Amino acid sequence: MSHVALIKRDAEVASPCVDVCRMDAASGYCEGCRRTLEEIACWSIYTPAEKRAVLAQLPSRKKAL
Repeated sequence: MSHVALIKRDAEVASPCVDVCRMDAASGYCEGCRRTLEEIACWSIYTPAEKRAVLAQLPSRKKAL
């Protein structure tokens, strides 16, 4: 993969938001995207690596809701 392709890939980490914005009191996760309030608030300033790390955790969080 070229250097330009790597930069483009890293710049495009989409938000997992599905417009169902309700926080679950027990788990602390959004019922729609399963992120914490901190992750939601900081998403726009996270690096692509930080965003991918959050995304990797989301499937296991579904069980907590």
